[in-house]
Amino acid sequence: MLAACTPEAPGALPPSSGSPSASPSLSPSPITTTEATTAAPAPPEPSPTPSPSSALPRQFSLTNPASPWLIVNKRRPLVPADYVPADLVQPAVASTVSGEAAMLNSTTAAAAEEMFEAAARDGVAMVLASGYRSYGTQVATYNGYVASRGQADADTASARPGYSEHQTGWAFDIADGGGVCSFQPCFADQPAAVWAKANGHRFGFVVRYPWMLHPLTGYYYEPWHLRYIGVEAATDMSKRGINTLEEYFGVGAAPGYP
Repeated sequence: MLAACTPEAPGALPPSSGSPSASPSLSPSPITTTEATTAAPAPPEPSPTPSPSSALPRQFSLTNPASPWLIVNKRRPLVPADYVPADLVQPAVASTVSGEAAMLNSTTAAAAEEMFEAAARDGVAMVLASGYRSYGTQVATYNGYVASRGQADADTASARPGYSEHQTGWAFDIADGGGVCSFQPCFADQPAAVWAKANGHRFGFVVRYPWMLHPLTGYYYEPWHLRYIGVEAATDMSKRGINTLEEYFGVGAAPGYP
């Protein structure tokens, strides 16, 4: 299964030099440093006029990591690859994680606080299950998968370093209050996921990887992964039934890495 949100679980997938999938003959060498690798040049910005799918004029960059309209996927890496948000904060919400994973950029954090409070008023328990993930953390996570499974399979389970929305501070994963079906497809039927899908746009959030649209996004359905793009754009997407950022902002599909 393609998955963008491999939760940080140190030791869950330790590198194993004895694993056949770790053999250099089966997969290229993984990234082994927390320093930034040379990233491919960012794609040129599309025209400032709206794309056929987007009703809103261009307000923010699609390539600047500090922009709420940033598009990062398997064809559009972060530039710089080791980008760190300048305004990481810990939102005042229920959380199952600590450290960097409990942090978001300040804009996303404020919106998350409002959304979690609204969900609670509706009787829905929602918790932060994974927030910011640094380049170094993504290196370790991805390398663990490469050592255990080989690179081809690792690319279906974990974003490569410099290609993860979690590194931007604009995205996070949710769980429900009881931890039912966390990071599993059945989470889609849990109250937190149902509520977020129906109401997230009111606070600027979209479900980034919708059902059966992996040929566009590169990842199978992740009802737990929410992405902030602002109330105006998220509401416009909801009203017009546009489900992916790739379609809405008129960029190409990203089913896999080049």
